This record gives sequence, structure tokens and C-alpha cells, in this order.
Amino acid sequence: QVQLVESGGGLVQPGGSLRLSCAVSGVNFSIYRMLWWRQQPGKEREWLATLSGGAANYRHDLHGHITVFQDNAKKVAYLKINNLTPEDTAVYYCNGQILLSGKAMADEFWGQGTQVTVSP
Repeated sequence: QVQLVESGGGLVQPGGSLRLSCAVSGVNFSIYRMLWWRQQPGKEREWLATLSGGAANYRHDLHGHITVFQDNAKKVAYLKINNLTPEDTAVYYCNGQILLSGKAMADEFWGQGTQVTVSP
């Protein structure tokens, strides 16, 4: 079974930066696509970015504010958030489309979420 375990959240001051990690574990798989989402307090979960085949696609208004990348050897995906503001306060989720050995289509898995709180 594949698991996605997130880390890196916490309390940060405005203007700082944070790197969230999403470690993918399991046997005989490859990461087909990794998506990042967040859920701000009282709001619906919203898509932030997708990394697929080494190419990143960002929500238009977040260009330059976030960066997604991946260490394929370690099977860890990252979301870096720059110049944090209180509006970045949210639970952040990684969402992996994982191709399991022997299967033709990717299965979808979610991380447990990591809380980011931006406050002075």
C-alpha cells in the first residue's frame, strides 16, 4: 500500500518561507503526478499546483509565491511557499496520482495534511 506522509508545517511569521514535504512510501510504484491543495479556515479545499513529468503548473495567482518540485530518487515531493502572509494560513495537502506496478492507471492517494499558520 502506498502512503503519503506530510511534514514541514508550523507557525511562521509573515514574510518568511516554508518548505512542506510529502514523502511517498510503498513498494513498486512511481509518482505519475503530484498535486498540492490547501484548505483555508472556513473555505473549500483549493488546488494550488500540479507537478507532472517534471513540469509544474501553478494556479495563476500563485505564480512566484509557491514552487513545487520533487526528488524522484527519494520519492519526496515539496511545496515551497515564499513571502508568507496570513492568507496562507491553511491546511496543506499533497495528492499523488501513483502508478502501481502492474496497473494501467494511476491510483489516487492523499497526505494527511499539514497545518501552516502565519502570524506575527
